[in-house]
Amino acid sequence: MKSLLGEERSFIVSSLVKPLIRPTTSDEQQQHEDIRKKSSQYLLPSRKPSLQQIPEDRKPVVVGHEASPYQQCSYTQGAMNGINVLCGVGILSTPYAIKQGGWLGLVILVVFALLAWYTGVLLRRCLDSKEGLQTYPDIGHAAFGTTGRIAISIILYVELYACCIEYLILESDNLSKLFPNVHLNIGGLTINSHVFFAILTTLVVMPTTWLRDLTCLSYISAGGVVASILVVMCLCWIGVVDHVGFENKGTALNLPGIPIAIGLYGYCYSGHGVFPNIYSSLKNRNQFPSILFTCIGFSTILFTAAAVMGYKMFGEATESQFTLNLPENLVVSKIAVWATVANPITKYALTITPLAMSLEELLPRSQQKYSNIIILRSALVVSTLIIALSVPFFALVMALIGSLFAMLVTYILPCACFLAILKAKATWYQTATCSFIIAVGVTCACVGTYSSLSGIVQNYAT
Repeated sequence: MKSLLGEERSFIVSSLVKPLIRPTTSDEQQQHEDIRKKSSQYLLPSRKPSLQQIPEDRKPVVVGHEASPYQQCSYTQGAMNGINVLCGVGILSTPYAIKQGGWLGLVILVVFALLAWYTGVLLRRCLDSKEGLQTYPDIGHAAFGTTGRIAISIILYVELYACCIEYLILESDNLSKLFPNVHLNIGGLTINSHVFFAILTTLVVMPTTWLRDLTCLSYISAGGVVASILVVMCLCWIGVVDHVGFENKGTALNLPGIPIAIGLYGYCYSGHGVFPNIYSSLKNRNQFPSILFTCIGFSTILFTAAAVMGYKMFGEATESQFTLNLPENLVVSKIAVWATVANPITKYALTITPLAMSLEELLPRSQQKYSNIIILRSALVVSTLIIALSVPFFALVMALIGSLFAMLVTYILPCACFLAILKAKATWYQTATCSFIIAVGVTCACVGTYSSLSGIVQNYAT
């Protein structure tokens, strides 16, 4: 287990080394020496050209007893990394997705899973097409030049930023369920429990974003798989042992709600931004398709179990997060809610750091002081709080992320990059399949994004 956690830590932290936007080579030597000297080496963007093969003597120096993050993960460790990426907060809204789309909407979940596996394999083909490709933006650069790298980088950064907003909404909703009577009066202004806990969560996570070494958080956040399984087990326990029951039948198909269901199911498979890093970290890269199938298959089973049990238990009363439906008087309910609350707090800093690092690179070198970095990162965290308080609609924000960003990152861009890089070698079947997936992705993105934005506007109107 210690070895497994060590590899988890190496993977998560080392993935922060690689900048998403291709760096210039002017300061390459100086930056390389800085990385060797500083204990925060894993958190500073490397100035190495991303599309060049990295010689053995120029790979990052490893602190202490830690093994090199390059090609060190076994099959089990790679699968655990993938499951940890996929099994996030999306699982909480799967029962609500059935409420929106009906039982037949689960077909969408399965189809998305199969397509996600296929596009993940396409990413591997793209990575193998040229020497030195290691990250998603590298693939974008190989396919469409600098424009492709910058476009994919921006998409990935905005997706990370949106996920941080979603974390704050989740914390606010679940903590206010645990402590509904908490409020604060300041100068005649009453702050309700939702706003109070959103602010409190922000104050808790803000110092973690100042850290120069996130390895401790990486260890803890690697327990996300355990937390997801625990929450599903608690849901099952409440339904079976505590006799809440599975009596609700629900509807077979709800066409008006399908667009929102598309976004919610799409969010569940928004891990492709990290899959290239997982592939690059494997000892045996030929195992990647099997590893991908394992982590997507396991996650799909977990998503389906939570969706079916949650909707059968709560029916049309299902909330955007099934933890909000759990009986308040049960100890198991409190365990589930606390497990839900704890995980995003550890993941917030890991999620926001790549974006913060990219913004820090834009600062003049003379301004890249630690005090300025703290100010920049704090401002970034506060901005996520402001948006979370302005748009406190968990399911709609998740559906928007799933419809817009997941469709791009998981389905559209892998196929587009594959056709751009390997069209001359692609079979007619691969070309037709990629074209079909792109068409499905674009359609789902348009329909889901429109419905999510319309829902947000309607919530404001009411």
